[in-house]
Amino acid sequence: MSKPIVALVGRPNVGKSTLFNRIVGRRMAIVEDLPGTTRDRLYADADWGGLDFIVVDTGGLEVTTKKREAAHSGKSPPIGQTAGVESGLFLDQMRDQAQIAITEAEVVVLLVDAETGLTASDEEVADVLRRTEKPVILVANKADNNRRRADAVEFYALGLGDPIPISALHGHGTGDLLDAIVEALPPAEMEEEEDERIKIAIVGRPNVGKSSLLNRLLGQERVIVSEVPGTTRDAIDTEIEFEGEQIVLIDTAGIRRRGKITPGVEKYSVLRALKAINRAGVCLLLIDAGDKVTAQDQHIAGYILDEARSVVVVVNKWDTVEKDTHTMPQYTKEIRAALRFLDYVPVLFISAKTGQRVQQTLQVALQVQAERMRRISTADLNRLLQEAIARHPPKSKAGQVPRFYYGTQAEVDPPLFVFFVSDHKLVHFTYERYLENRIRDSFDFLGTPLRLVFRSRR
Repeated sequence: MSKPIVALVGRPNVGKSTLFNRIVGRRMAIVEDLPGTTRDRLYADADWGGLDFIVVDTGGLEVTTKKREAAHSGKSPPIGQTAGVESGLFLDQMRDQAQIAITEAEVVVLLVDAETGLTASDEEVADVLRRTEKPVILVANKADNNRRRADAVEFYALGLGDPIPISALHGHGTGDLLDAIVEALPPAEMEEEEDERIKIAIVGRPNVGKSSLLNRLLGQERVIVSEVPGTTRDAIDTEIEFEGEQIVLIDTAGIRRRGKITPGVEKYSVLRALKAINRAGVCLLLIDAGDKVTAQDQHIAGYILDEARSVVVVVNKWDTVEKDTHTMPQYTKEIRAALRFLDYVPVLFISAKTGQRVQQTLQVALQVQAERMRRISTADLNRLLQEAIARHPPKSKAGQVPRFYYGTQAEVDPPLFVFFVSDHKLVHFTYERYLENRIRDSFDFLGTPLRLVFRSRR
């Protein structure tokens, strides 16, 4: 079951990012310290009162001066309805990100500034949010003293209920806000019968051929194919049977690259794809053979890795590349260098247009899914552990050497290995990588991330 989404919105500089960090419980770095990836973070898991949800930090919302008359005339349709609704109330820079963030969220938190007071922009944004069918929680941030908390009553004029005065910087009132968020979230769905179908998400930048690949796999025009990037706006599920397995193919909207579009839009175009990635076991990461691996391809791979999903890298439009006997090995080498943090994933070269090697994508995806469900016996794992330590003992840290007692595989989907040691703090991350490589040397786990946890015996 996917987690509900809570979107933080408001005009610029009201403290959305500060509140985001406060709810998440830590300062989220702008860049991720992960080899091969550098990306902005706009979302994170959070929990309160035993309920898990995703909180999304959005850019500042403004309403264009030109559109204000339309906003008050009622001629412009509300944000948050079905695809195709015009959202011209917002500045061009913010239109798409606001549309997606508000549409995808189950609860919207509108931040206003208790220090500045009520502004025309607050009124206009509130007017837009009142037209949505989503619960909206009004928050007066920067209420750092009694006077500002008392002055927050002026925000009643927005017609969004009681304003909750908080100080995101100091944490005052955030508990009351989180209580309100949890209360506003829809009731958890009843646990359905376990779905044993294999879910495969097709993800990638716009215009790399995701919909074309889906249509080729289905043998019919299931989804619209267009040369215009961004045609697919929603995740589309299609069930098929392949080699006796029931498979759900999830086609997703393209994740757009920063620098080629209006600033800030890329962050919010990932929300639907993130939901699809979260529901899938295996992701087909499509890249364009003509572009090879771009920075945005690396970003998307990072999102998949964050969710611990298995991966098959699919190089599409292979028919457009001039080739000789060395082309494919050279491409493979360059792709693995660019995605070096995914060195365990298979790489396929296909053409969704001509059908070249398209069926291999499902064959390999099923193989990767099987590896994702693989379980190693405790005896085999400890035999491997003993051999690995004998070949390369762990180094000392602060004059102490960690002593390994035993290991066991605790979970599958994805595989989780737990190792009991004298002191888990003494296990260096390089030794963790070494053990992961030894496990892969013996048991492969093609295309599947491994999680290694070290616990102190005491």
